[in-house]
Amino acid sequence: MKTISFADLDVPEPLLRAIRDLGFEEPTPIQSLAIPVIREGHDMVGQAHTGTGKTAAFGIPLLEMLEPDRPAVQALVLCPTRELAIQVSEELRKLARYMGGVSVLPVYGGQPIERQVAVLRKGVHVVIATPGRLLDHLSRRTVDLSQVRVTVLDEADEMLDMGFAEDIAKIFTRLPEKRQNVLFSATMSREILALAQKFLKDPRMVRVVHGQLAVPVIEQRYFEVRESEKVEVLSRLLDYYNPDLALVFCNTKRRVDEVASQLQARGYLAESLHGDMDQKERERVMSRFRSRSTDILVATDVAARGIDVEEIGIVFNFDVPQDPEYYIHRIGRTGRAGKSGKAFTFVSGKEMWKLRDIQKYARIRIARHAVPADADLEERRFVHIGEKVRDVIAAGGLEPFIARIEQVMGDDHTSLEVAAALLKIQSGAADAARQHKPGKK
Repeated sequence: MKTISFADLDVPEPLLRAIRDLGFEEPTPIQSLAIPVIREGHDMVGQAHTGTGKTAAFGIPLLEMLEPDRPAVQALVLCPTRELAIQVSEELRKLARYMGGVSVLPVYGGQPIERQVAVLRKGVHVVIATPGRLLDHLSRRTVDLSQVRVTVLDEADEMLDMGFAEDIAKIFTRLPEKRQNVLFSATMSREILALAQKFLKDPRMVRVVHGQLAVPVIEQRYFEVRESEKVEVLSRLLDYYNPDLALVFCNTKRRVDEVASQLQARGYLAESLHGDMDQKERERVMSRFRSRSTDILVATDVAARGIDVEEIGIVFNFDVPQDPEYYIHRIGRTGRAGKSGKAFTFVSGKEMWKLRDIQKYARIRIARHAVPADADLEERRFVHIGEKVRDVIAAGGLEPFIARIEQVMGDDHTSLEVAAALLKIQSGAADAARQHKPGKK
């Protein structure tokens, strides 16, 4: 499908500004297809997997049609779980940050209902709710849905699996008859189609069908780390594996610049590559990467298109990608020309469900591994030195240096003792360098 931009979709400036802040470079396929359909006022059934950008796919047109000056619930999003309700609420708030006066409230069980009631009384424009808690509010008459203009069923297949069909039917009886309905589901089962037929009027079908995912035969691992520790873990893995070239993927342009800057501060030869750079600048960065003047490239998915460098030893997913196909495209940058490759993914908190979705959809298993400890790094450093020593011996031309070593040996020391002393000196120098400016050795 042809690549378009958010500007091509005629997204209003306040939303476009928020999208730029979030660092997204272009719409995902489901966003490109769904936004125009929803904006035109059609009921819609969208098939898209978790992590494909479907929240913005319905969130952008939903926010466009709000009237911020009218303090009434104008949009309702139903979610199967409190976690998804919170996640959708957070994303809509980020998108609406420059719209002025837009109020978004997640409504779910496990939180004191009085707190939700207090916010509802002040006036809310968008309610994101789990079915059970919303029915509780309706029975208490603490929420008024009479002015809802658009209703979204998010992850409808999950809601049916969890037994919410009856609750959904009850909620729909409390909604105005004249409204727009949007349904998203990862699958198009008979039950989902029946649900759509029951509640939607002449819906448009929008599907993002992934091509066959060809999974490269490379070593794939994930590391469960806190968000604040990702750069430290990346540094440790770079030191441990010492790849000739490494590619680090981030989901946004802002993140790319942040990670590249932090790596540079730690002494690594790292550079950014993203869509805000002009073509000449991108070409200069790629030229330095190919010539190994730069050995770590931090990039977004869009900017990395067209990278064809065979010697990339490791691909790092600093952020779990938004789409399963992005994961396959990313890791396919390593393990080329018959060489072995590695793909390491950092997972923190809510990103775990994205990783599960990738494994499920691509029919692969990504093994969990521990981050190398200090002792592991120390041992690995000696291994790297040993490899360099063997390479230098194989290259020859050691005669002038042998004479120098013989002078040091004299009559009191063996060649083994001199070699051990030199290794100790080298190890101490490496430790001192790491204390001041950690980097690749």
